[in-house]
Amino acid sequence: MTATTPTRAANGSRPRALVTGGAGFIGSHLCERLLAEGKDVIAMDNLLTGDLANIEHLFGSPHFTFVHQDVTNYIHVPGRLDYILHFASPASPVDYLELPIQTLKVGAMGTHKALGLAREKKARLLLASTSEVYGDPLVHPQREDYWGNVNPIGPRGVYDEAKRFAEAITMAYQRAHGVETRIVRIFNTYGPRMRLNDGRVLPSFMSQALRGEPLTVFGDGSQTRSFCYVDDLVEGVLRLLYSDEKLPVNIGNPREMTILQFAEAVLHSTGSKSGIEYRPLPVDDPKVRQPDIGKARRLLGWEPKVVLEEGLRRTTEYFRRKVAQGR
Repeated sequence: MTATTPTRAANGSRPRALVTGGAGFIGSHLCERLLAEGKDVIAMDNLLTGDLANIEHLFGSPHFTFVHQDVTNYIHVPGRLDYILHFASPASPVDYLELPIQTLKVGAMGTHKALGLAREKKARLLLASTSEVYGDPLVHPQREDYWGNVNPIGPRGVYDEAKRFAEAITMAYQRAHGVETRIVRIFNTYGPRMRLNDGRVLPSFMSQALRGEPLTVFGDGSQTRSFCYVDDLVEGVLRLLYSDEKLPVNIGNPREMTILQFAEAVLHSTGSKSGIEYRPLPVDDPKVRQPDIGKARRLLGWEPKVVLEEGLRRTTEYFRRKVAQGR
């Protein structure tokens, strides 16, 4: 089975897509790509963690609409709707540790309302899930058939369990109501439009390196992550959206590296002379993270194309401007 071409719109009209969390890091890139594909795009965001600056360059398009709305309250979209890409959620440790209730609500209530809208409109819904559903994994690399090792009452549980519930209710709507659904499990993604100090590894390292501050490494830096450039991720997400696959699919870069190696790569990309500062490892921080993307290769014909060095070069240019602007 391979990804199929989108042919959802009737009578030659433009397909219409809703992106919840559309002013966020990944959501804004999706809005941009969907517009380029010839769709009418509605970005919905309550701007709790999103930023209008991420999508302001799209406001001049007659095919783009922004709606300031909290999806946990209700989602109303008049007219036809072909696709819903549900990306609304705090996604960084800083955000979901500071906003635990909001994180749980958007995973549960927000997903429920997005699925209700998909059912009403007969639209296809793609849920943005996460590699965090695997928790601190006992299986490595992580495949989609691994059920995970998650602490439901730990501080990270608000995000992990919100996404696990979101997957469960998405599958329930698929089975009980026949809603067309897709689930993408997103592994560490980086690129332009990340916030400077959102607590994720790359923004933290970039901000510190460009300011000449020591890079903060938690633990001894031996824990691993796998970093995917945002353009590659968007390509994988859309291939899944247009495919026939109804079960979760990992999208991420299988190139695994230690946090210490990644810190050194950021220092090299920025030309910074900053040192390394070690701090205690956070509670329930995963020791390893690497996607098995065999399913994405087989079903979607997808694999990442942008090598880390090139992705960091593009990202460094963006962060250099942000640091200079003090934003």
